[in-house]
Amino acid sequence: MSNIFEITQGTSPVILAFPHTGTDVPSAIWDRLNDNGKLLADTDWHIHNLYKDLLPNVTTVRATFHRYVIDANRDPAGVSLYPGQNTTGLIPDTDFDGKPIWTEGSTEADIAERLSAFHAPYHAALLAELERVKAIHGVAVLYDCHSIRANIPFLFEGRLPDFNIGTDMGRTCDAAIEAATVEIAASADGYTSILNGRFKGGWTTRHYGKPDTGVHAIQMELAQASHLASEAPPFAYDEHKAGRLRIHLKAILERIEQIAFQLKQKGE
Repeated sequence: MSNIFEITQGTSPVILAFPHTGTDVPSAIWDRLNDNGKLLADTDWHIHNLYKDLLPNVTTVRATFHRYVIDANRDPAGVSLYPGQNTTGLIPDTDFDGKPIWTEGSTEADIAERLSAFHAPYHAALLAELERVKAIHGVAVLYDCHSIRANIPFLFEGRLPDFNIGTDMGRTCDAAIEAATVEIAASADGYTSILNGRFKGGWTTRHYGKPDTGVHAIQMELAQASHLASEAPPFAYDEHKAGRLRIHLKAILERIEQIAFQLKQKGE
């Protein structure tokens, strides 16, 4: 099995996390997926490429294992992110359309084994980078990168906005970080956006985002229609769409970095 995460270390106060772009599935787990599961349809397709080189000296932490192996953006205790709403768990039983993905379900032993082998090491690596960056600047900003199909009736009604910003109702980052991200997304011509709508920030954002300690976190869930040729197999990357979108993502990251430096100065 290959390494379960990839890290690029930088000196910026901003860290990009990619928990859902990986497509690696160990053969023993792959053999338990049904034909629908083997499509790996719920991947955050091409997101690490979408953000590539947008911010100089940025640190990136990317899980290479697929979310069907275990979801790196779920509470290891199995607590639901969105009680009362359809969602998927640590080891999802279904895809985002509510269709089964396994020939046989996961056991408690499966969960324990995969928490130890995948979930915990990924988060240990992410925490180490947050601590390293914070040691440099006195502040760190985790920007959690996600994407999802724009139309998924099982999870939400209607079409999802292009930019879905999550801060757990303002709890996970300084207000200036939230406000700047909202402002840039809202002013992006031809795009739609929302703050703390259907997606308010996953476990990663909520777990690490503790502004009082100097660690801020924000989640960006992008509608895949904004950068894919089609939200269906083969989920091809659309260079033209992506090029337009990258302009606004770059502006967001640059502004977040500026605010991080301002927060550093306040703390000195």
